[in-house]
Amino acid sequence: MIRRLKLYRGESYDPHRNLAVEQHLLETVEEGCCILYLWQNRNTVVIGRNQNAWKECRTTELEKDGGHLARRLSGGGAVFHDLGNLNFTFLVPSADYDLNRQLTVVQEACRALGVETQRSGRNDILAGDRKFSGNAFYHNRGRSYHHGTLLVDVDMAALGRYLRPSQAKLKAKGVDSVRARVVNLRQLQPDITVEALRDQLALAFGCVYGLPVEPISGDQLNRSAVDALWARNRSWEWLYGLSLPCNFICEDRFPWGELCLELQVESGVVRHAAVYTDAMDWSLAEKLETALTGSRFTLPELCRRAAACGAPEGQDAADLLRRQDI
Repeated sequence: MIRRLKLYRGESYDPHRNLAVEQHLLETVEEGCCILYLWQNRNTVVIGRNQNAWKECRTTELEKDGGHLARRLSGGGAVFHDLGNLNFTFLVPSADYDLNRQLTVVQEACRALGVETQRSGRNDILAGDRKFSGNAFYHNRGRSYHHGTLLVDVDMAALGRYLRPSQAKLKAKGVDSVRARVVNLRQLQPDITVEALRDQLALAFGCVYGLPVEPISGDQLNRSAVDALWARNRSWEWLYGLSLPCNFICEDRFPWGELCLELQVESGVVRHAAVYTDAMDWSLAEKLETALTGSRFTLPELCRRAAACGAPEGQDAADLLRRQDI
């Protein structure tokens, strides 16, 4: 039974730190307590625990624009966060997990700001027939969280640009995102701001549960524990190494002949490279295969290794890779 409510307002826009704080709050939430965590990320694509980063996100484009890729503990699909989006997380002992009550907090906050909402079968929250909040869930060792996004004034062009499916031939296992019609709350109620929604969520939290809300300050967190989780969250192994195996294929014709590259990627690394070509240089395929095998699956490293095989074929192979939308 919930006897205490606590509220933590995030102090960072760094997605890797924010997700570290979320996990730390989950691991330390007390019996009989429900924590509401409100946080924002700057220019970030967050993928689900079982998703392939390259299949869900144009990672090269995102990184070129100074954005961030993050992987969360929960399942579900890929989402885009900028400062026009507000994230919420309810963290409780699993025995006190109550999805209906938690969603009611969100809906009551929106109602107070003049937006009527409905729930959909996929645990989304809609205004009319358009989605403004997607939700995901995580349960582990007797503790649970429910978190979601709230689109207030998100850059929809960026959302579409970074989450657009790859044009490269990428075959991968894992969970695909479900694309849906989305809407910003400000399109429905121009006076809504992130700050106003944050305040209304705090008020609705206390009203729905019928308890006073205690603030959590940053100095109450175990900084060393958060730092350790932050380091893991931003590591290559966490972001890309968890991706399930995938096959990547690209091909083109050049003045010197046809070239097809087929890469088998496991844990974010090219484990096997197969090169097919009708080039007069019989050694080209072997040189490219040797160069690409063992490379991290990033365009800069793949292009550098291909170009090192020598011009013009190596440079053309690098240019072919550089044009791929991953």
